[in-house]
Formats: sequence, structure tokens, C-alpha cells
Amino acid sequence: MSRPCPCTSKKPYDRCCGPFHAGTATPETAELLMRSRFSAYALGKVDYLISTRPEAKRAEENREELATYCKSVSCVGLKIISKEKGGKADDTGIVTFHASLQANGRRTLHIETSTFARENGRWVYVDGVVKS
Repeated sequence: MSRPCPCTSKKPYDRCCGPFHAGTATPETAELLMRSRFSAYALGKVDYLISTRPEAKRAEENREELATYCKSVSCVGLKIISKEKGGKADDTGIVTFHASLQANGRRTLHIETSTFARENGRWVYVDGVVKS
């Protein structure tokens, strides 16, 4: 049996975010993209994180910084707080979530409202507003 998916869906990784990370499937909703990005952070899948940004923003992503961040933090849990649009028939979506993270022995709660859009038929992460 495969390990549980880091996105806290309670599904095995190979039947949840694994196919998205492998490139054999694409998330059908903004929430699924958000969950798969959380799992990508948890597993250090930097190429996936960059590929799920808008094409115009990909060059701005710093691969080394992303990799260092992924190694420095443990993604403990994910809770979806709210969703606005972002369904199979939508072109935009907003997902608010709480990500429980651990770094340097300290647990923190990352609260973000993320904006997603379809680009060339695929969902991408546009940006997010972090609540402090």
C-alpha cells in the first residue's frame, strides 16, 4: 500500500496528488491544484511548484530558494477553510486554507487566501494573500 498523501485527503499518494506530480493527470479544480501544491512543498517537488505558476511568472521563481524552503519546513497538515468558484466549469477560483507547518522545532499556522486561474486549459496558482 502506498503512503498517505501529504495533502491530508486520507487517500494514498499514488491515487491523490502523485499522478499530478508525475504529470500523468492534471487537477480538475482549484482546490485539487492547491492540495497538490501543498503536497509538492511537503515532498520537495520544486519543478511541479514552478510548472503550476502562470507561464509569465515561472522565470521569477528561484529554484534553489524553493528547494531550500521545502527542506527547511515540515508540512504537517492542511485544512481547507473556504472555496469560491474554482470548479470544473470555472476559469478562476479562490481557496482559503490553513497549512500547519513546522520549522526549527516550532509549529506555525500559515493562513492564505489563494487565487487560481486557468491558463491553456490548466489550473495555475496566481498569487496569495497571507494572513499574519
